[in-house]
Amino acid sequence: MTNPASKPASKPAVPAPAPRSRSKRSGSQLTPEAIVQASLRIAARGSSDAFTVRRLGEELGADPTAVYRHFRDKDELLLEVADRTLGEVLDSIRPGLGWQDRIRALADGSLAVALKYPAVASAMASRTTRRANEFRVVELILGAVTEAGLRGAEAAVHYRMVGDSLLALVGQRAAYLLFSAEARAADESAWSREYRLVDPQAFPQITAVAEELAGVTQDAVYQARVEALITAIETSVAQHR
Repeated sequence: MTNPASKPASKPAVPAPAPRSRSKRSGSQLTPEAIVQASLRIAARGSSDAFTVRRLGEELGADPTAVYRHFRDKDELLLEVADRTLGEVLDSIRPGLGWQDRIRALADGSLAVALKYPAVASAMASRTTRRANEFRVVELILGAVTEAGLRGAEAAVHYRMVGDSLLALVGQRAAYLLFSAEARAADESAWSREYRLVDPQAFPQITAVAEELAGVTQDAVYQARVEALITAIETSVAQHR
């Protein structure tokens, strides 16, 4: 029988090396394009924090402060990303359209892109990017109102009317998407609940169209507003002939 004491002592277990954590990329490894694309991805998920350096750092796997090597601040990044979304709008417009249909196509594309990137559109409702794609949008609208028959100051005023109105309209729709689902559901159900229960004596006009109010859609309102812009241009042209 072998004496247990004569057995060689077993070697102590050596712990397995801890897995290496993925090192974060430095600012020199990032590019402005990568940061813009990361912001667009975050915004497309319906997130309202697409322009916080913390969120961008997580998305890029980089030190959050590395963003500032390429963009002066969050506002400069917002303007760059917003101008990129304007490029998407312009790409959606078919060539060869008449002036009314160019405005309709711009409105349709603006809404689609705003709903795709709500954080961007809501932030840009009263801003200007001062960049290439915005200049192209301005040129498109001015070309439309000029083709309609407006010149000089009238063309400038009606360009601003169309441009500012579309920014406000799509910004409003985009901002609404950033509310919680519960808040949106409560607002949307109000037309078929609270507005149908108002006192008919105190609110006879609401009572008279309560059924119709409940059936109005956001898209129908948007289309009516766009057509009103076109009508305003046509009316101004007729008045100046």
